[in-house]
Amino acid sequence: MNMSKVTKGFETNFTGWAFILAAILLWGGLVLSSHHIGEYIVADDFKEIGKGVWYWIWMYRIHIFGWVAMGISMFSLVTLTTGRPYRVVTLPGIGMVVVGTFAIAIANAFYYNFGAWGVGKTLGMNPIELEIFMKDILATNQYATCFLRFGRIFSGVGFVLLGYGFIKWNLVAKWLGWFTAILGFVAMGIILSIPDNFEIYKPIFHVKVVWLLAMGISLLRFGMNSPGAVE
Repeated sequence: MNMSKVTKGFETNFTGWAFILAAILLWGGLVLSSHHIGEYIVADDFKEIGKGVWYWIWMYRIHIFGWVAMGISMFSLVTLTTGRPYRVVTLPGIGMVVVGTFAIAIANAFYYNFGAWGVGKTLGMNPIELEIFMKDILATNQYATCFLRFGRIFSGVGFVLLGYGFIKWNLVAKWLGWFTAILGFVAMGIILSIPDNFEIYKPIFHVKVVWLLAMGISLLRFGMNSPGAVE
């Protein structure tokens, strides 16, 4: 095995800051929001959003751009993990995380659009009209939840592969590699084994934010190991 070298420079710094920006936008937009929609949009959501619709819209925009920033950070990570032979594991892992991330972003875009749109549409409706309206958006509600669940599973698969690559080729600190892999296994396990899992899954979002911060800080401080060709 050739001796590994540490990759540090513009690519590493850009990638590190992209991870940190994603964490800030994702967590800040969610925590500062005036109202949190659950796994499905319900009638009461429109009433709560309407109490401060423009503030809610901007916080949701920030949150959605957090998912976009996470996608950018993962694409940037590709530039640091294209060496042989570990790219055969890391690139599919990054790809799956990207697919999952944008599936989740699409689901959140639905909640954002329908949440804001529904405030005006439901204004002044009586209970019967509101019930009819909610039935009309039921199918779209289901599609959005499907995107959310599959996005989480796809991301989980990607984290497992990426964590394996990190550990096997010592691309980052061992603890960060295990953190990445375990995060993926737990995310998949919750979605696949527990029906109606939205409340149980909530802490995983915050753990993912911590992972983004850990990745960003690690890359900025220590760079990325780049092993030479191996067996």
